[in-house]
Amino acid sequence: MTHAVPRPTTRRRFLAAAAASAVAGPAFARSTDSRLRVGLIGCGVRGRYLIASLPPTARIAAVCDCATSRMTETLRPTGEWADLLGDWAAADGSSVHTFQDYRRLIDAGGLDAVIVATPDHHHVPAATHALEAGLHVYLEKPVSVCVAEGRELVEAVRRSGRALQVGSQQRSMAVNRTACEFVAGGGLGAVERVELPNYPGPLRDPVWPAEPVPPGLDWDLFLGDTPRRPHNRHLWVKDRFAVDGVAWRGWDLYRTYSGHLTTNWGAHSVDMVQFALAADGTGPVSIEPLPPGTGADAAALQRDFDRKWHRKTPPPEGGWAAASRFHPVRLTYADGVTVEFRPGVKDATVHGARGALSIPRNNYRATPPTLLPRPSQADRAVWEGRGFVARPHLQNWLDAIAGTADLTAPAEVGHRTATVCHLVNLARELSRPLRWDPTAERFKNDPAANALLSREPAARG
Repeated sequence: MTHAVPRPTTRRRFLAAAAASAVAGPAFARSTDSRLRVGLIGCGVRGRYLIASLPPTARIAAVCDCATSRMTETLRPTGEWADLLGDWAAADGSSVHTFQDYRRLIDAGGLDAVIVATPDHHHVPAATHALEAGLHVYLEKPVSVCVAEGRELVEAVRRSGRALQVGSQQRSMAVNRTACEFVAGGGLGAVERVELPNYPGPLRDPVWPAEPVPPGLDWDLFLGDTPRRPHNRHLWVKDRFAVDGVAWRGWDLYRTYSGHLTTNWGAHSVDMVQFALAADGTGPVSIEPLPPGTGADAAALQRDFDRKWHRKTPPPEGGWAAASRFHPVRLTYADGVTVEFRPGVKDATVHGARGALSIPRNNYRATPPTLLPRPSQADRAVWEGRGFVARPHLQNWLDAIAGTADLTAPAEVGHRTATVCHLVNLARELSRPLRWDPTAERFKNDPAANALLSREPAARG
């Protein structure tokens, strides 16, 4: 049953709406099944892959999505999804509870944990509500859409005493851990600089004409605590159609809902850099955008776009000088190490006194090759499969819940990684250098920049 809810414009009101409705639904009936009972929040592509990756000691007991069609596609998979989820749907899927509102799913009771695979602007609200209900959380990265709410999440985890694993699965990959620990342990000698791909940032707030809301979509639930705006499929539908040759990424394109490729793919690269620099509890002290003329020239930006990004993000309007979301950025850490988002860079690469080490997903490349033995093929094979297999990372989460392991990607780590990504996007948006205090998590003597660290829904729409 779908229950009507108030139409909120702030996070507090959005999360309180469920509590105000006494009829949240019945608690799940307990059975003799001893597996951990997990609710899936978000039935898009990533959520479905996580169902397939869930270890056998846990089971999906409930699913939730603001679009009922996504739940139907998950529970009654067809085509390529039938190959991946068919056996699950015929077994556990037949007894799964469905909810359109994750507040109802959480408040129904009877779950042990949730997986949050929603659009980014729902990550902190959903995770926080689950933590406050006493549930463990697996939260897809990035943890937040702004710095302040990431810190709020870390504090919510601390208060709850529950296990929150950020879905940065490279933290659990033996090959990536070997590479990062090699750098952190001095294997490259003194680190001099780091280079990253120049991941594009988000578009400004969208302007699309109103379209009818399709049946089964609760548009206000999708908007959550963000500003009210008319429905248009370009605002939320991701990777299901193309616009001028671009595989349209929907909500992922816009800063209200996401940091785009900087916080999406970029978060994985930044996470490896934070690990390798032993900077999991800190961050840079300065962030400097490098527009054409100070960083890469316009021709280099065009080549990078043509080779990497032309099918993933719309082209710039008004030339490269005005396209700040594509501008390279240089970050400097307290020890003088620089980290630069540069066009033409393929993978995160750390340069040190003894050589260089590139760290893509589930691999590494040393220069010279004698610096570090080649990765173990057995270690790499664990992660092979469709949809960037996450089973070992989910297993680490389940082990942490059971008290037999430490989390490889806890909330503080995920927050610090997301913060670096947010700082890059903010420097581009403001088009000027910024000085950052990673302890206070504030810009130094910069009220205008500090005003962008939190997201006030009514003001930022």
